[in-house]
Amino acid sequence: MILDLTPEQRAAREQFRTFAAERIAPFANAWDAQEAIPRELIAALGARGWLGSVLPSEDGGAGFDRITYGLLTEEIGRACSSSRSLLTVHDMVGHALRRWGKPEAKERFLQPLARGERIGAFALSEPNVGSDAAAIETRAVEDGESFILDGRKKWTTFGQIADLFLVFAKVTGQPAAFLVERDTPGLSVLPIHGMLGTRASMLAELHFDGCRVPRASMLGKPGFGISHVAATALELGRYSVACGSVGILQACLAASQDYAADRVQFGLPLAKHPLIRAMLTEMIANVRAGRLLCLRAGFLQERSDPAAFAETMVAKYFCSVVAAKGASDAVQIHGANGCGPDSSVARYLRDAKMMEIIEGSTQIQELAIPRFDFPEL
Repeated sequence: MILDLTPEQRAAREQFRTFAAERIAPFANAWDAQEAIPRELIAALGARGWLGSVLPSEDGGAGFDRITYGLLTEEIGRACSSSRSLLTVHDMVGHALRRWGKPEAKERFLQPLARGERIGAFALSEPNVGSDAAAIETRAVEDGESFILDGRKKWTTFGQIADLFLVFAKVTGQPAAFLVERDTPGLSVLPIHGMLGTRASMLAELHFDGCRVPRASMLGKPGFGISHVAATALELGRYSVACGSVGILQACLAASQDYAADRVQFGLPLAKHPLIRAMLTEMIANVRAGRLLCLRAGFLQERSDPAAFAETMVAKYFCSVVAAKGASDAVQIHGANGCGPDSSVARYLRDAKMMEIIEGSTQIQELAIPRFDFPEL
């Protein structure tokens, strides 16, 4: 089996890389400090069809295959993990809507999401609920042709600016998923500031106080909210985070190679010191290994192979762990220069730590992965 890119995929990667290098990377530290990405960037991503890129052309999307989508999230994540997180959560909403949404909801929301005219956000976590998603406390009560939502959501990525939320609540004890528009009466959005990493991802806390949503806003049916709707979205999210983690590690490697070549200590460039070379070697090997895991996961997802779920989980686990390790080493190589407020490697370290937590923490992956039966390659 050969995992390699097609000429079309290579051309797409160059397009993504050029855009990220010119339009994102030079400004990422400033956006991190400001805790926001500009609307102009969102508009530029939408104009290129990169918001909703996993949606097919008939729904207004770019129709990227999974590997091309992975390359997009890797290159955007290499420049700015907060910008990559916009793609992740927005695409999770569109992907779940296309798979589980009712015809009325698809007709109303899919194309605006695909064009980036509306921004989607994924609202699962709560103040008391993280990894144990089935324990959500938000409630939805049926009332005629509507449901009334009450509860709170926390850590909602791009919740500060999202137009449409995919919200998970319990209906008579069964988890369900609902689309909730931002201007729904009873919904209030409170910004969250001062995050450790992905600071420009504009997190928010959502409060639902008697929010009335139409029956057509439900995705799937009661009981399917976590096992089907959330699972569909989270598999795509894990893949995006895995590829984005490779991007962070690639950025750490490039920054460390450049710094180690120029910085002289004890009469030699850092790159000539054996312990620094060992750190660089580990980064090189982990970038290549992580990218191959992502390629395999994307290949299996594209084929709708049942093994894709487990392989995506492995890719997310490995890539997030090695990104965190590589980012720590990158700061170590840079020394005090890597700890300052304008240091990109300091941002990589903070962002990489977030990769070990979101879309299934490292510890949850370690519990889940051994349950799968992995065939020999």
